[in-house]
Amino acid sequence: MSHPKKERSFVMLKPDAVQRGLIGEVIKRFERAGLKLTALNIIMATEEQCWTHYNKNDEWFLKKGNLTIENRKTFGLPIEKEPIEYGKDIVRALVKFMTCGPIVAMIWEGNQAVGIVTKIVGGTEPLTSDVGTIRGDFTLDSYELSNMDSRAVRNLIHCSDKPEEAEREIKIWFKEEQILSYRLLAEQILYDVNIDGIKE
Repeated sequence: MSHPKKERSFVMLKPDAVQRGLIGEVIKRFERAGLKLTALNIIMATEEQCWTHYNKNDEWFLKKGNLTIENRKTFGLPIEKEPIEYGKDIVRALVKFMTCGPIVAMIWEGNQAVGIVTKIVGGTEPLTSDVGTIRGDFTLDSYELSNMDSRAVRNLIHCSDKPEEAEREIKIWFKEEQILSYRLLAEQILYDVNIDGIKE
């Protein structure tokens, strides 16, 4: 088991964040918290990478598809497909969105990195994300609007929700040789027990 301060989180800036020029702002927020950037790529994601990244199975597709059908019934909309296809439409919309323009893939390292990143990013739906979070401060999309428009919610950023999930996602987007191992001087202030050597 690695040291807690070596925990890694995978972060992806989606095409809407890139198009709105928010790359620097997002990086600044993670740096201010004390996290260390160990890898960064600006790339065009492939459909295969995205399907692997979202990692959903037939059980998930059926569950989400049945919910979609219930919602369509509530709003008096026709049921035109099997539940599993409605479920797959959710990921299809995400893949279409994620491959429409450049994305920025990053790895951030530090104590409780996954939890710290999640707190800074905010809830998945921008409408209900807290003020002060990336999603709460920079976008105003909602599930209701994205469902009405049959598209993915534009929430700027993806982050891992568990350390194990981060490690799985990192393998999709980075080769091992692209990930740097180095020391930041700021880590002494964050982690050294006695902060030795400050006084002259």
